[in-house]
Amino acid sequence: MTDPATSAALAADTGAALELLSSGALTVHGRVTEASNAVLYCTVELAGLAAPCVYKPVAGERPLWDFPDGTLAGREVAAHRLAAATGWELIPPTVLREGPHGPGMVQLWIEPDPDAPELLALQDPAGPEPGWLPIVRAEVGEGRTALLVHRDDERLRRLAVLDAVLNNADRKGGHWLPAADGRIYGIDHGVTFAVPGKLRTLLWGWAEQPLTAEAHEVLDRLAAELDGPLARELGPHLTSAELTATRERVAALRRGGRHPLPSPDWPSIPWPPV
Repeated sequence: MTDPATSAALAADTGAALELLSSGALTVHGRVTEASNAVLYCTVELAGLAAPCVYKPVAGERPLWDFPDGTLAGREVAAHRLAAATGWELIPPTVLREGPHGPGMVQLWIEPDPDAPELLALQDPAGPEPGWLPIVRAEVGEGRTALLVHRDDERLRRLAVLDAVLNNADRKGGHWLPAADGRIYGIDHGVTFAVPGKLRTLLWGWAEQPLTAEAHEVLDRLAAELDGPLARELGPHLTSAELTATRERVAALRRGGRHPLPSPDWPSIPWPPV
C-alpha cells in the first residue's frame, strides 16, 4: 500500500499525476467487488514515484441500453477534462491508456478521510436541521419515513453544477469522497454526456435556487472553451451530438441562472442511492 499522502500531493499537481498515470507501470492488486463493471485496484510507478490508482478496462464494461458499448472509460476521461476546465478540481486526474487487460480508464485513487463530517444523513421528516438540505422523503421500515438530506456545503454545490453540465446519470452518495486535503472529489463518471436529459443525483438541495456568482464565471469560461481547446480535448471521447448537447446545457444554465429541477421524464434519484 502506498502512502495516501502521495495521492493527495499528486491530486494537487495534475501535470505530475497525469504523467505518472499515463506512463507508469501498472500493477493490479485486486478487484473492487462492489462495482457493476470491472474496477481494478492498482499501483502505478514511474521513476521511483508510486501511487494507488483505479483501472477500469473497456473489456470489463457491461453493455448499457442507453450508452454505446465501450465508451464509458472515454466518458470518464472527458468528465475529468471538463472538470479541470472549471478550475474546481472536482474529479481526480484521469487518463485513457493501455493496461494489463487492454485499454481502459486509469484514475488516481482518492482515500476518503475517515474523520470527515458526514455529508449525507437521514433526519426527522419535519426537518431538515440547520446546515442541511432536503433531497427526498424515504421509507425506513414499519411504515416510518425519514428525510434524506445532504449538507449545505459549497463543495457539494460546485459538484451539483458540474453534474448539470455533464448530464451525470449516477451521482450516488458513494460517488463523492471527502479527502484529507479538504476537497471533495467526484468519482464514477461513465454515464455522462448523453444527449437526452438524464440528470440523476442526490444533490437536489439547491434545485431552482439562483446559481452563485462563482458558478456564473465558471459557466462563462466553459462556454468559451467548449468552442475552442476544450472541445478538441473532448472530441476523441464524445460524438459531435454529445458535444453540442454539452454546449446547450451550459447555455441553458447561463440563461436560466438557476440550479435545475428534477425532470418529470427521468428518475431523479439514483438507485441504490448510496
